Amino acid sequence: MRATSLPFAHRVYRTRMTTRFRGLDYRDGVLIEGPAGWSEVSPFWDYDIPESSAWLAAGLESAYVGYPEPVRASIPVNVTVPATTPEKAQAIIARRGGCETAKIKVAEKGQSLDDDLDRIAAVRDVFDGKIRIDANAGWDRNAAIHSIPLLDRAAGGLEYVEQPVSTVEDLAAVRKAVAVPIAADESIRRAEDPYRVAKHDAADLIVCKVQPLGGVRACLRLAQDIGLPVVVSSALESSVGIRAGVALAASLPELNYACGLATVQLFEHDVTSDRLVPTAGELPVRDIDPDTIEPVDEELEARWATRLRDMWDHLAATRNVSDITGGAL
Repeated sequence: MRATSLPFAHRVYRTRMTTRFRGLDYRDGVLIEGPAGWSEVSPFWDYDIPESSAWLAAGLESAYVGYPEPVRASIPVNVTVPATTPEKAQAIIARRGGCETAKIKVAEKGQSLDDDLDRIAAVRDVFDGKIRIDANAGWDRNAAIHSIPLLDRAAGGLEYVEQPVSTVEDLAAVRKAVAVPIAADESIRRAEDPYRVAKHDAADLIVCKVQPLGGVRACLRLAQDIGLPVVVSSALESSVGIRAGVALAASLPELNYACGLATVQLFEHDVTSDRLVPTAGELPVRDIDPDTIEPVDEELEARWATRLRDMWDHLAATRNVSDITGGAL
């Protein structure tokens, strides 16, 4: 039976992006307040309801159970450079908040390898820290094997390349063919079986994002089971959502890489005046209270209300919600 109402309240937010990112000019989502604090639920609109319900599970866990005890007080982070012009890339590096690692987007649809080489070279001209690249599965196997060594040289050595190809089999083949370490992202968070990455020796490290994987504790279990180093990354969230990523990074037994959590700067307007942005290249472990949520139009409110009910119905039909919320719902 379809839910007519939800057992939790929510607030919708929407903001313009300062730079087009993941094909988006705007980002929106919902915030939930529970006894443990605020959380975010913001699956992208191209995700279906079953996949989106993991994001709701993560938000409910955060709001009603809270986060594990941290083992570190701050998290080193990278600055993220979208697939933009060399000039804009350098401007982003100039505002990096002390980050000593840069993640540069490559293999953007409609752009060329020369565009990627120019962007990386421009960043290297003004930045002496580590450079990693993220292709978001934008290459096929042959293009990845051809492109990665060229980009490695342009960067003066890449820390790693994230998700160069879409399938686990191709990921394993690329890893064998190139000298640059391989990180798995979509092959973890959007896979029916994320453990195939380890079974096929397809990656040197994995990227974990709290919302897509169903919560901080689910990420911790996955990381322990797979046994590869972890980079915690953003799903392009407000400071409330970034707080969950910080909680995961703070709870990992080992944290060997800077995390991709410094993405709030891509929001023109955040949901709080006390934004989670890096200082000296790190984010602090602290709670966030939203205090600057701007009103949105009725159509967006209605779209999110319908979507949340659909996600809730799917979650209630497939999971024990009481286990997710510690018995609160």
